[in-house]
Amino acid sequence: MATIPYKMGIDLGGTKTESILLDPEDNVAFRKRIHTPKSEGYSGILESILHLISDMKKRIPNGNKHSIGIGIPGAIDSETGLVQNANTTCLIGQPFQHDLEQASGIPVAMENDANCFTLAECRSGAAKGYKVVFGIIMGTGCGGAFFINDSIQKGRHSISGEWGHFSIDPHGAECYCGNKGCIETKISGSGVESSYFRKFGTPLTMVEIVNGYRNGLPECMEIFLQFLDDFGGSLGGLISIIDPDAVVIGGGLSNIDELYREGLQQVRRYAFHRSVQTPILKNRLGDSAGVYGAAWLGAEMFQ
Repeated sequence: MATIPYKMGIDLGGTKTESILLDPEDNVAFRKRIHTPKSEGYSGILESILHLISDMKKRIPNGNKHSIGIGIPGAIDSETGLVQNANTTCLIGQPFQHDLEQASGIPVAMENDANCFTLAECRSGAAKGYKVVFGIIMGTGCGGAFFINDSIQKGRHSISGEWGHFSIDPHGAECYCGNKGCIETKISGSGVESSYFRKFGTPLTMVEIVNGYRNGLPECMEIFLQFLDDFGGSLGGLISIIDPDAVVIGGGLSNIDELYREGLQQVRRYAFHRSVQTPILKNRLGDSAGVYGAAWLGAEMFQ
């Protein structure tokens, strides 16, 4: 199986987009981070990704093989080639992979961002050494991925691990996917912010809600305690179903220390076992885990 010396990776997020170029020894040869375009829609995102690809290609010595993998907040429908289930909704229904390949002139591997994050943390991060891992991204949206015996499990429809769109409250808030009460509406940053606004009519960011909870503000305490309860119910139920060796959490909300204390207590309360010992791990690679995973998955797909 031929090796690919240079690996390009791109992690497309709701807020930031990061690119990385790895040399033959997986050292970082180039890295760049930009704000994800919002007002320009699909065309703006497409153009920004093409610029990042161009920047990386300039740093690859002539004649060297290279691959590119891109993590997106969604998945590619294997039948149509169109983006499905994307939290960045302007991507839905678009031939994103095809358009990038046509414009850049090189093959592009495209994977769900949670898959990229989980692979990276299982290969080189907090979940290294565990055989069965469920990886969670809790940020603007909420997603998940299965890692079993050194590989990511994609599933028949490429949606394996789409934990964020499991409905746990049929009377809950409407989700962009069309269902109500999805896990994403409960424990993502945008979901918690929306819950606060619906209840109190004032917009607060997730950071402000967390700080308000820590400072004893009643409204923030109510919303944050519900967040911890929903986290416990969602993750406790998942552990009861798949009983993984470990769970690793990424995304901006993974930095909330209470998840690993009060949140863990709620997980144990909801799981179907009298003494759940499943490690709930904070990521070790930080918010760059996804871009490493994208580069490695891209290389694997082209070998």
